[in-house]
Amino acid sequence: MREYLALMFGMVFVQNFVLNQFLGICPFIGVSKKRDSAIGMGMAVIFVMGLACFCTMLVYKLVLIPFHLEEYLDIISFILIIAALVQFIEIVMKKATPELYRALGIYLPLISTNCAVLGSTQMRLLDYASLPLPEALLKNTALGVFGGVGFTLALYLMSCIRERLELAPVPPALRGIPIAFLAAAGMALSFFGFTGIV
Repeated sequence: MREYLALMFGMVFVQNFVLNQFLGICPFIGVSKKRDSAIGMGMAVIFVMGLACFCTMLVYKLVLIPFHLEEYLDIISFILIIAALVQFIEIVMKKATPELYRALGIYLPLISTNCAVLGSTQMRLLDYASLPLPEALLKNTALGVFGGVGFTLALYLMSCIRERLELAPVPPALRGIPIAFLAAAGMALSFFGFTGIV
């Protein structure tokens, strides 16, 4: 249990994909204007990351390693798995929550090219691949879910900041994306304070 708590704290605060590793900046800046769309995108990313880490470890251990293809086809197969999961999410959101689907716009299909999702499938792949299959699946899935939670936290905090910045007296040259990047830099610096805890 202690190992999973350390993994959770590490992926949410210490090794945050957006604020520490600078992966997934496109949806981080693009979808963080409103809290509702930030939460919707965050939930979609958590689902895709968790399921992608589960499926990729399964494919890696049961298909790629036995056929000695892990050096050649790992990234290609992982991208195909992620793209299929994103298409599934897009179909479900379009039917279940059309207003959120329209609010996310182009950024929802871009989850499949989000480097944070691919990074979560690659992050500890070799460390966990030597473990027995059930333990490797559990740890890799936990890594993906907690990485998605960290992504969602960063996205939500950024949306809160950007909603307040809309009302702030920001100089005209910094309005919009420039002030968003400055706020993101401040957030990244504050998250570096967690470095070394885990």
